[in-house]
Amino acid sequence: MVAIGNQSRVLSGMRPTGRLHLGHYHGVLKNWVKLQQEFDCFFFVADWHALTTHYEDSQIIADNVWDMVIDWLAVGVNPGSAKLFIQSYVPEHAELHLLLSMVTPLGWLERVPSYKDQQEKLRERDLATYGFLGYPLLQGADILIYGADKVPVGEDQVAHVELTREIARRFNHLYGREPGFEEAAHAAIKKMGKKNARLYKDLLKRYQEQGDHEALEVARALLKEQQNLAISDRERLAGFLEGGGRMILTEPQALLAPASKMPGLDGQKMSKSYGNTISLREDPEAIREKLRTMPTDPARVRRTDPGNPDICPVWQLHEVYSGDEVKDWVREGCTTAGIGCLDCKQPVIDSVLAELAPIQERAREFERDQERVRAIINEGSEAARDVARETLDEVRQAMGLVYS
Repeated sequence: MVAIGNQSRVLSGMRPTGRLHLGHYHGVLKNWVKLQQEFDCFFFVADWHALTTHYEDSQIIADNVWDMVIDWLAVGVNPGSAKLFIQSYVPEHAELHLLLSMVTPLGWLERVPSYKDQQEKLRERDLATYGFLGYPLLQGADILIYGADKVPVGEDQVAHVELTREIARRFNHLYGREPGFEEAAHAAIKKMGKKNARLYKDLLKRYQEQGDHEALEVARALLKEQQNLAISDRERLAGFLEGGGRMILTEPQALLAPASKMPGLDGQKMSKSYGNTISLREDPEAIREKLRTMPTDPARVRRTDPGNPDICPVWQLHEVYSGDEVKDWVREGCTTAGIGCLDCKQPVIDSVLAELAPIQERAREFERDQERVRAIINEGSEAARDVARETLDEVRQAMGLVYS
């Protein structure tokens, strides 16, 4: 299953943790808003993933889902440009996860770096469950069910995309060699027309005989352009290029997302667990108070004491929100005691409030029209299911699970 045409497909999801904060906005959502203009994007609420670590708190998931979706819409994630849906509204994820579990070696899951890391970090929780061990495989099913070839992730999630690629490769190796594969591939080449068939064969030869990877990429692009070919023929010819079987599942690549530069109020990473966040829908007066009282350089005990911006949490916020002119003013004023800490904080307060004002206005509109929010998700979930069903039909057929 691959994206139609030349446009790459992107898949990304977030666990429903409730209302989002500036760390989410700068770390994920601004990137989503950009990606939706460039790619065929699928963005989903990973509610099943929330159960892998918080299965005993499942009653809070419902409210968290809708709060999070409202924040997505408020920041500019657009249902007209991307498909927005809830994971559990597309049960095909679960069936593909089950089928992939039949062919995924247990050792692959146990070696995922985050498996032991998360067990150590969440020692207070009982994580001796298959759900926790198998969540990278569920994540793989999320990606593979939509034929996503790009997955925006941070560096800590790259290993999960690599695992997904290995699972897709293993599946294609096991089930892509249908009877008469080569004959079917040659028949598909003829359907491309004389000119494109000749070009495909030339690219095939250059890649297989000379290892020309540029020829491989050109050939893949050529196949995406062949609107007269059935999807199964395109996948068959994609597999034929690499000397394997039909490419039933697309091997995704990690699209390294920009690291969030948004620090918390104490200088650590912004996180609800640290209690150092500013929520996207937080009351402006509460935001002012949080920023006015946030810690600064401990050496500045008195107004007349000079400070060092490099060890001050407020300077990290200037790095996000202030231009060079303001930063030069802050550095000069701080190191000479020419300005006080409240003076230093005011440009940040103004910038944060200005950034959040239009977001909060849009959020209020969606809060007043919950039916519209649910309609957006229902429509996106149906569109996602259409794509997922198509992939699952191919998977069942390849595995011999079609009996009529």
